[in-house]
Amino acid sequence: MAIDVASRQRKLANVTGGLPGPCNKPIAIELVLDAAKAVKIPIIGMGGIQNAADAIEFLMAGATAVAVGTANFYEPQTALQVIAGIRDFMQQRGIQDVREIVGGVQVRD
Repeated sequence: MAIDVASRQRKLANVTGGLPGPCNKPIAIELVLDAAKAVKIPIIGMGGIQNAADAIEFLMAGATAVAVGTANFYEPQTALQVIAGIRDFMQQRGIQDVREIVGGVQVRD
């Protein structure tokens, strides 16, 4: 929530808002992992993606797509850089299809 101190009114129409950016990434990755175990539908991973490594973490957790949000505000080329970084990651490891990364995390129970 945010309050406009001059008017003493709430700043956000919905009363509360989300908490964007990198601070959410560890929680978001865990939620993607949990969702991927529970459902067999596409999952979009988002929350703190700033570079290819972040995106790859979400893919490995089970996301079938990723979204870049807050990083676009301070670096408008972030999405393009993420795509290039994923492509480099795949080339270095001989991965032909990004689907080979999805769900590839080694989970210890």
